[in-house]
Amino acid sequence: MATLAEIRAKLKEQESRTGGSQSSGGDNAIFPFWNMTEGQTTTVRFLPDGDESNTFFWKERLMIKLPFAGIKGETDSRPVQVQVPCMEMYGDSCEILNEVRGWFKDPSLEDMGRKYWKKRSYIFQGFVTDNALSEDTTPENPIRRFIIGPQIFQIIKSALMDPDMEELPTDYTAGVDFRLTKTSKGGYADYSTSSWARRERPLSDAEMKAIETHGLFNLDDFLPKKPGDVEVKVMKEMFEASVDGEAYDQDRFGQYFRPAGMSARTGDPNTTKDTAQASTPKEDTAPKPVETPKAEEPKVEAAPAASGKAEDILSMIRQRQQQ
Repeated sequence: MATLAEIRAKLKEQESRTGGSQSSGGDNAIFPFWNMTEGQTTTVRFLPDGDESNTFFWKERLMIKLPFAGIKGETDSRPVQVQVPCMEMYGDSCEILNEVRGWFKDPSLEDMGRKYWKKRSYIFQGFVTDNALSEDTTPENPIRRFIIGPQIFQIIKSALMDPDMEELPTDYTAGVDFRLTKTSKGGYADYSTSSWARRERPLSDAEMKAIETHGLFNLDDFLPKKPGDVEVKVMKEMFEASVDGEAYDQDRFGQYFRPAGMSARTGDPNTTKDTAQASTPKEDTAPKPVETPKAEEPKVEAAPAASGKAEDILSMIRQRQQQ
């Protein structure tokens, strides 16, 4: 288990590089705290990653959402959305982001750029010690997983960098609980009043027994499998089809990536939703990328409207990058 000093050092290292800036197996191990009503609070206790080589007690997940006009061949089909992994999650260059990044140089493409920009979330594990939800069933293993969005993550991260926090919050004897509080702001869910508990709390005998019995999850197991060359090519084709306003083509893309709840064999919706997509809280929004100063922008012809052909938009962006 990494020490608090090691976590702080690595967080500082990451900030200096960036400029400061899952699969659930069909069970209910992921705790849906976003289903709380306004004003409710749930208390959780985060635990270390089962992978001792992980400095942190979380794993970052980067996904790209591709909207489609519907499903090809289906009449009265409603719009669908497919999530694909961003290759930056694996330390590789992401072809989709390489295209989208240039869009932020043109005001007419900024909104579209934000739509296709990577979405960050963070996977944690731990106990739910005070549950505000009335869950019909709970898993046999009380160690739950939490999909945390950027707003809550910043609260967690800021406290870790606070010199007043002397012990690692995941420590079994000197750790502290975390209170997830849901309010609303501007018509959207808001978790800005979430906070760490002020008092240390050793894990109970029952919690220690659960860790001994079930073990800790390896959080890497709940990240999407790294796409191979074929999947990377398919993701780029799906991206271009999405930008082009096309319907989702089950025959072309179905064996690789599908909308939540779609059957791999028939394309018909399943009654069970894809938890990895359905359980992402609404506050997990894309950070606005830093725009290139206008003085550095090459002069290009006027950008096409957002509804233009993908090939036209991409061609224009590539032309700008070459210039």
